[in-house]
Amino acid sequence: MRELIEKIMEEGEVLSEHVLKVDRFLNHQVDPQLMKKIGEHFADEFRHERITKVLTLESSGISPALMTAYELNVPLLVARKRKPVTLSENTYKASVYSFTKREETEIFVSQTLLDCEDRVLIIDDFLANGQAALGLTDIVAQAKAHVAGIGIVIEKAFQGGGQLLRSRGYRVVSLARIASLQDGTVKLIEEVMCE
Repeated sequence: MRELIEKIMEEGEVLSEHVLKVDRFLNHQVDPQLMKKIGEHFADEFRHERITKVLTLESSGISPALMTAYELNVPLLVARKRKPVTLSENTYKASVYSFTKREETEIFVSQTLLDCEDRVLIIDDFLANGQAALGLTDIVAQAKAHVAGIGIVIEKAFQGGGQLLRSRGYRVVSLARIASLQDGTVKLIEEVMCE
């Protein structure tokens, strides 16, 4: 997606060979026009899947997931990282390891909001090792619902999460696929294939 790639190249900051900081437009400060285009793109990719819910993990995935849900005219369901008092005992839960935070977290979704009739589109901001997406697919499986696809804003293809999800049969659509962050430079998959 051209607009996203331009933002990554202009405003993204490579912090290490594994970390790309995009807090100027995606996950701290959010560019609403870019999120609208991202939502439109994901909706176009998955419209034929008869999606009934969009599912994401708080908090960085909320912006692109909300715009996708809006474009598909379906509810957005946000998996919680902490179980609030208002969330009943009847929850689906999964463990997720965060690469950037270097910690394991339990995530929760109310059983009243997801069931076997649902066709779920999972949306997240980043895909590295695939742990967040796998946790969300686990929650969908507990509900006996169907994962209709996974939409990722930025995939760090060199970390293998995309390959893992695809090998399990999930359709993964990534809007920007990063081949490398070596030498402080963002190298995209398309650039590597063109060399």
